[in-house]
Amino acid sequence: MAGVLLDLDGVVYVGDEAVPGAAEAVSWLAREGIAHRYLTNTTSRPRSAIVEKLARMGITADASSILTPGVVAAAWLRREGVERPALFVPDATSAEFAGLEPLPVSAEEGADAVMVGDLGSGWDFATLNRAFRLLMADPGAPLVALGLTRYWRADDGLRLDAGAYVRALEYASGREAVVLGKPDPAFYRTAVDDLNLAPDQAVMVGDDVLTDVEGAQRAGLVGVLVRTGKFTEADLASEVTPDAVLDSIADLPRWWSER
Repeated sequence: MAGVLLDLDGVVYVGDEAVPGAAEAVSWLAREGIAHRYLTNTTSRPRSAIVEKLARMGITADASSILTPGVVAAAWLRREGVERPALFVPDATSAEFAGLEPLPVSAEEGADAVMVGDLGSGWDFATLNRAFRLLMADPGAPLVALGLTRYWRADDGLRLDAGAYVRALEYASGREAVVLGKPDPAFYRTAVDDLNLAPDQAVMVGDDVLTDVEGAQRAGLVGVLVRTGKFTEADLASEVTPDAVLDSIADLPRWWSER
C-alpha cells in the first residue's frame, strides 16, 4: 500500500463537526509521506468551500487534492462536446461548470445532457418532473449522474442523496445513467492515476459499504469501512466484505502500521 483515498462526509467530518482524531490522522499521512486524496460524491458545494471547511477543522488541503464528480463531469462535458447541459445542482456548485452555457432553470427542452447532483431540499416534484421532461424531449440527451450515493448522514439525521433521484429518472425514462462519481470504477481510477499508483497500491476509506467499499474493491483497490457517518451494524451483514473495519479514521495510522 502506498496511497490513501479518503471519503469526506462521514469519515473526516459529519455535518459541520470533525470526526475526533481526523485532523491528527491526516497530519500523520502528510508526515509519513503517504500520498492521499479526498474522494467525495459531494455536489452540494464547490471544492473551494470544502477547502475552507477543512481548514476550520485544522486540516490543510487545496482544491487539487479533492476529486468531486463535478470536476470529472465538467471535463466529460467538454470532451463530449456538450455545451448546453441542464444542471440539477446547487447554484454554488455550478461554478465548477464555468465556460459552459447551462439551460435556464425554466427550460423543459433543448438539453444536450441532463446532469443530476445533490440538490438536497431543492428537490420537489416540479424539479424532478422537469428533469424527466428534458430527457423525454430529446432521446439522445444522456442522463449524467454525479455519483450514485443513496443517502448520507447530516446533523439532523439521514438524508436522501442524488442516487435516489437518478434511479427514479432511469426508471421513468428507460435510460441508463452515465455515472461520473462513486461507485463507478473510472472515478476511482482517475483518483489513483492522480496519485501515480496502481489500483492495488491504494486504500479507499469510507462509511458506505456499497459506494465506498464495494465500489473501490471492484476497481481493484483495498476497501476499508469506518464505523462513523452512515455506518450501521447491518452493513457487516451485507454481501460486501470490507478488507478492514475501523472504529474511525483515527485508527488509520495504527491499522496501516500493523497490516
